[in-house]
Amino acid sequence: MTVYQLTPEQAEQLRGTLYAADSYFNPIQDANDNWIISVEEVGQCSIDWVKQLPAIEYISKESLTL
Repeated sequence: MTVYQLTPEQAEQLRGTLYAADSYFNPIQDANDNWIISVEEVGQCSIDWVKQLPAIEYISKESLTL
């Protein structure tokens, strides 16, 4: 699954920010400790720099324990 990578500062800046009606950014960390947001969050927001974030492949933390 494709997600978008944030710096820790960007993650903190977006956390709790409204990106669509009744929808808030919720950055999480993947298995590599990258801060990420979803394709839906990027696609529905109107913040230009968010749309320029690098796309990466999501690796869940749970997949490392299997």
